[in-house]
Amino acid sequence: MTMQTREIHMMGTIIQLSVQHDYATFILEELILRLKEYEKRFSAHDASSELMKVNQNAGVKPVKVNPSLYQLIKIGKKHSTPADSALNITIGPLVQAWRIGFEDANVPSSKTIEALLSKTNAEDIILDDKEQTVFFKHTAMFIDLGALAKGFIADLLIQDLESMQVSQALINLGGNVITHGTSPKQEDDYWRIGIQHPFLPRGKYIAVLSALNQSVVTSGIYERNFTKDNQTYHHILNPHTGYPIESEIAGLTIVSKKSVDGEIWTSRLFGKSPRQIINTLDELEDIEGIVVTMDGKMCYSESLKPYISEDIL
Repeated sequence: MTMQTREIHMMGTIIQLSVQHDYATFILEELILRLKEYEKRFSAHDASSELMKVNQNAGVKPVKVNPSLYQLIKIGKKHSTPADSALNITIGPLVQAWRIGFEDANVPSSKTIEALLSKTNAEDIILDDKEQTVFFKHTAMFIDLGALAKGFIADLLIQDLESMQVSQALINLGGNVITHGTSPKQEDDYWRIGIQHPFLPRGKYIAVLSALNQSVVTSGIYERNFTKDNQTYHHILNPHTGYPIESEIAGLTIVSKKSVDGEIWTSRLFGKSPRQIINTLDELEDIEGIVVTMDGKMCYSESLKPYISEDIL
């Protein structure tokens, strides 16, 4: 029994799926079908997706949605409303205005940003648990689940693998990695996950993490950006100002059991100081982190120390 890998371009990134199983080919094909199904549900870039049906009915009527989409929107609202959170799933109008990561990226006027900020209050999402409906109080509101969807989808794929009785697999959704079972290549059973160096080309690592049945989610200002008038703008927007977040953090990696937790906390904590980030993570159960600063220094949760190899390029 050998490990088989498939690589596809989906969700705006390169996705790698690796499975060890007697019927690996069939399982990989099934995972790709599931990915297409999930993308059709959660995408903010496909006008016919289920999420976009909610957005298109902003201020008009409640929309009944798939239970998994309802669950993710509910999670997103919960973590978007704390005053100190840098996560906001209603930031869609600003994401659409900046278009960072797309060919038509631009710098919106301050007047435009100010107007759009009034449309980005997550408290204005009205959820009905009984009917499983989502409603926006105002027209022009727009949910973008891009900060959370990959992690949530990765967790759904793990559930799919378990239902197909797959005991060893690795899923990489473009910077969002989740390990399932033991690694067939390592004597100690741990998978080796490279932590991208924020100032070097893709595939150059600042550290390597040993992970087992864990998710490793990395977010950084190096991922998507553009330059205009000699100023560079990255894609991580501050939901309070509408501009790219100002931070001494170049990259933040969260290690957790659930991948959606990695997405939540890389988003919520980005922009805080390294010490604030580590202190917050120390208070959370089974959630740890690695911080790389703009001057290339790295710090991490004390509990990760036995599992990190540094200076691996």
